[in-house]
This record gives sequence, structure tokens and C-alpha cells, in this order.
Amino acid sequence: MDLWKEMIILKSATIQLETITCPSCMQKIEAALKGLDGVAQDTVKVLFNSSKIKLDFDDAKVSIQQIEASIKKLGYEVKNSKVK
Repeated sequence: MDLWKEMIILKSATIQLETITCPSCMQKIEAALKGLDGVAQDTVKVLFNSSKIKLDFDDAKVSIQQIEASIKKLGYEVKNSKVK
């Protein structure tokens, strides 16, 4: 087995939301993102005070647009996203 072929390079994203109004909102967003194929579950962090989401993802499986769409589907407005 060639380990280089098996290696997955994840991208990091910071997503700025309009506002997160309560802790249950954070949990709802976090659960939805962790359920997306391609999102590294242990990296999903929803930051209540700054209304930001930080996560790592495999862009071969899920795009930042799909991640944003899943957030919008929950009723939250995405202001911007930065991917590294």
C-alpha cells in the first residue's frame, strides 16, 4: 500500500455567521456539520461569542459551498468564509 496515495490533505475553513443567538443554535449547527461527509468531525468548533465556525474538510468530498448551504438550510445567514 502506498501511504502517499492514502494521505488526505484537509482544508481549514473559518465561516462568519450573522449571529448565533443561543447555545442550542450552536449545537444544531455543530451536529449538522459533523454529519456532512468530508467534514473532519473532531475539528468542528462553533464559537458563540464571535459567531464563527472553524472546521477542517476534505474538498474532494464536500465543498465550502455545500457546507454553507447546510448552514443556510438551518436558517442561519453566512456573512463570509475563508478557506486555507
